[in-house]
Amino acid sequence: MFTGQNTDSYLVRHLAGDWGDVDEHDRRENELSLQHCWRILSAYRMSNGTRFWIITEADRSVTAVLLPEEY
Repeated sequence: MFTGQNTDSYLVRHLAGDWGDVDEHDRRENELSLQHCWRILSAYRMSNGTRFWIITEADRSVTAVLLPEEY
């Protein structure tokens, strides 16, 4: 749950190309996604242990912050 937690610093990381806790395959996919306008996925873990994803859609119209159970 995001209550009391701020995701802004993670969003900055996502926008800067720091994909967080993704494996090497997903890192390469994100790099290709930048070139081909595909969806971008980052995964992070907050200090309280909460895992979440930041996903930017292929057309770059929406970036969402989601818990795994919301995906």
